[in-house]
Amino acid sequence: MACNGSGTGCQSGCYKDDTDDNLTTENKLPADVNGDDNHCRHRTRCLKCKAVEATVFTGGDGGGRFCADCFRSNLYGKFKLAVTSNAMISPTDKVLVAFSGGPSSRVALQFVSEMQLKAQKNYDATANRDRSFPVFGVGVAFVDESEVHSVISAVTDKAVEDIKQIVSNLPPPIKELHVAPISNVYSTKTSDGKEMLKSLINAVGDATGKEDLLSHLRMLSLQKIAIDNGYTKLVLGSCTSRIACHVLAATVKGQGYSLAADIQYADARWEVPVVLPLRDCPLQELSILCNLDSLKTVETFNETSAGINSLISSFVKILQEENPSRECTIVRTAGKLTPFPFNRIPEANADDADLASQRRHKKFNIKPIESLPPESFCPICNSPISSYSNPESSRELFRAACCPSCQYQIVPDEPSSMDQFYSYLPESIIARAKHGNQKWIREKIQDCLLLDDEDEV
Repeated sequence: MACNGSGTGCQSGCYKDDTDDNLTTENKLPADVNGDDNHCRHRTRCLKCKAVEATVFTGGDGGGRFCADCFRSNLYGKFKLAVTSNAMISPTDKVLVAFSGGPSSRVALQFVSEMQLKAQKNYDATANRDRSFPVFGVGVAFVDESEVHSVISAVTDKAVEDIKQIVSNLPPPIKELHVAPISNVYSTKTSDGKEMLKSLINAVGDATGKEDLLSHLRMLSLQKIAIDNGYTKLVLGSCTSRIACHVLAATVKGQGYSLAADIQYADARWEVPVVLPLRDCPLQELSILCNLDSLKTVETFNETSAGINSLISSFVKILQEENPSRECTIVRTAGKLTPFPFNRIPEANADDADLASQRRHKKFNIKPIESLPPESFCPICNSPISSYSNPESSRELFRAACCPSCQYQIVPDEPSSMDQFYSYLPESIIARAKHGNQKWIREKIQDCLLLDDEDEV
């Protein structure tokens, strides 16, 4: 018998009636056991289909548990939404995918290839009716940086062979592979580009400056490949994780004004516009997909650096381990910065615009760009510059045309070193600096110029 809850503080354990005994797992009714099992199964089911057991667990914004099929669908959906809502790829485009060998560029290549395959199937299905949906072309570019890294030639050759195999195994249509040394940026200036490149890199004393300059030269090399082969868009595999690191690194290096230019979905300040379709995809998810689908990656040039970029990367990695949402939060916060007018793909001419592209622009209210913005651009990193000054000394003209970050970390201070550094620059960088100087002069004498519709007195 029980004490009837008399409140006497009985410690004998007799305060419960036999009918109220706690049921152990073994004594529970079958319905109770099934209820717990159902709850456990519910907690491990895929969040999307809610029918299959989850096998993939992710962190960050939108993270959770998925089955393999839903995980692929969710990740591809992020990619497709970024491409469609920002008009990154139109049926008349010829797209060049920059491939570095890592998970990000590997997934970017895979997704672009899948999108092209679907477009090809749609095109074949309308072969006997209306061919208003042409299929965009796809090429792959790999920039060989072994000239500036201490890499054994056999390792580089193996990496190139692996890349060739990856590209050849992609579904049709066939993708053309372009493998070019990073010194190809000198092809229009001198045949001894390799030595010029080494001299240019060695002329920079700052470790972060060396790394940044190499990154800028890589972009110039990709642009050259795209221009020489008639590509209209350049796809980079920059993901949420990499962009988060760039946000913090750019802030530390004093690139706050130009930061918004680099983190948007599209960037039309380049001759061949650059697009980032994986901007909303964390590296963790991209790596998981590579493992799930056995997407082969390639180990290329991974040298450790003591510069700011490496420190920031390690810092963000620690933040991500503590809170899986940190990378997404950093990118989302930086995304509130006002983008530049060139952070939108210009609308095609009416004569060239296809029906699908017109419908896409109408759906997402994409407004055309009337003209390029009036900002000046750094000749080295192509960052927009808020103000531009032109000194009297001709030796300082190039320095004055550069952004403060490049002036501090890349351009030498000593006049003699500056002269050497300038002599090693690719012609494309020098041409941009000259264009900036001419633009500055024109702005200064703008009031004295006659307009086309004005008659001379």
